[in-house]
Amino acid sequence: MKKYTGIFSAGIIILLWMFHLAFWIQMPLDWKNPFTYLAILIQTHLYTGLFISSHDAIHGVVSKEHPLLNHAIGRFCATLFAFNNYTILRKKHHHHHAYVNTSDDPDVHQGNFFIWWFKFMFQYVHWTQILAMAIAYNVLKIWFPMENIILFWELPAILATLQLFYFGTYLPHRGEHETDNKHQSRSQEKNHIWAFLSCYNFGYHYEHHDKPYLPWWKLAEAKEQNSQISSR
Repeated sequence: MKKYTGIFSAGIIILLWMFHLAFWIQMPLDWKNPFTYLAILIQTHLYTGLFISSHDAIHGVVSKEHPLLNHAIGRFCATLFAFNNYTILRKKHHHHHAYVNTSDDPDVHQGNFFIWWFKFMFQYVHWTQILAMAIAYNVLKIWFPMENIILFWELPAILATLQLFYFGTYLPHRGEHETDNKHQSRSQEKNHIWAFLSCYNFGYHYEHHDKPYLPWWKLAEAKEQNSQISSR
């Protein structure tokens, strides 16, 4: 059963994303209801989960035994996440691992947070993605209220992008790194609950660069091992 864990994990995230969106996109908005704001945060977290699943597929760990299925799931997750181009994501991400924190790294630019974020986004946003979002938005407007589409389909995607950048790129790679840090990456302090809530354990970033073959849920175990080694 372990060999299907990646497929099961991605499948659960996809279904939760779909059902949660389907429920809230047609619900009458009540700005006094705290669950409205909670729903936006949950949908944001599920969007982040879609990207992390696509990212795991890039590393071939959603289904190691079935590469075609692995990349099909990764492509599907990337498409659900605002029509991201999986081919571009895959190529750029492997470049990030190969040339981390160098001039050839598409993700790390250092300096001002917002300039860095803009450069980061510029690497991945493609005109076909913008066109697909525009078409999908106008189709969805036929059946659902515009405010709901913006709040539960568009806004969480933007927030998730910011979440992924902040916890998965900016914090791990900003500033100077010691010369003996072979991955030019750092990890957040050990806190598995916060690691999951913030970015599906992607804040354990040194562990990810050190062992990119690990799926997101095993990064906590790698962090435990590294913490034990450093405490000796």
